[in-house]
Amino acid sequence: MTTPDPQSPSPQPPVPASKDRVYRSPAGIAGGVLLLALALWLGIDAVVAGEGRTPWTAAAALLFLVPLIAAYTVRPAVFAGDDRMRVRNPFRVIVLPWGQVESFRSAYSNEVFSEAGDKYQLWALPVSLRGRKKAARQESRRVAGGGRGRGGLLGGGRGAGSGGAVHEGPVRAEADKVMDELRELWEARKDAETSRGEVAVRWAWEVVVPVVVGVVGLAVLLGTG
Repeated sequence: MTTPDPQSPSPQPPVPASKDRVYRSPAGIAGGVLLLALALWLGIDAVVAGEGRTPWTAAAALLFLVPLIAAYTVRPAVFAGDDRMRVRNPFRVIVLPWGQVESFRSAYSNEVFSEAGDKYQLWALPVSLRGRKKAARQESRRVAGGGRGRGGLLGGGRGAGSGGAVHEGPVRAEADKVMDELRELWEARKDAETSRGEVAVRWAWEVVVPVVVGVVGLAVLLGTG
């Protein structure tokens, strides 16, 4: 009499990898799309309806302007994952494992520093001084209203200044909120084993090459015109 073989355990489903958080500038993208539409409209019209050297000059100008506008407006983004952050700037892509990040700085621009002392600007997170002033005014009103609200709550009712809203922490501008999130993720993951590695920097040749070709073409056409 034979005994049946024990059933092998069913394989566990793979754990899906967490997706990166993506940070971009909605205002920059909107402005870039408008500029691209205007440049393409004028440029294509000149290529189709122009005479003499005008179509060639317009084509060279489009080859120069379109990737340049896209590089500074639509392209910039910051991708933050569990193990590293990837910074996509106009002409470079920088991959920084959290273990290689030394600090973040927010002044007139948002920047990240590596352990080697290199500085990389976060083009996708532009600083808005107007936004900071607006957030400071809102925070002042919140603090003043919160003080009255706490008095009302101690008295058994809801304070008139609280408005029924619960605020966690001070009011911050949008870019400063994102920098706070990046700092928190860095603090939580910088000592992880998977957050080690080397900083990698790659030039965005798909942007650089058309821009250079367009500049050379414009120089030749204008110089020999």
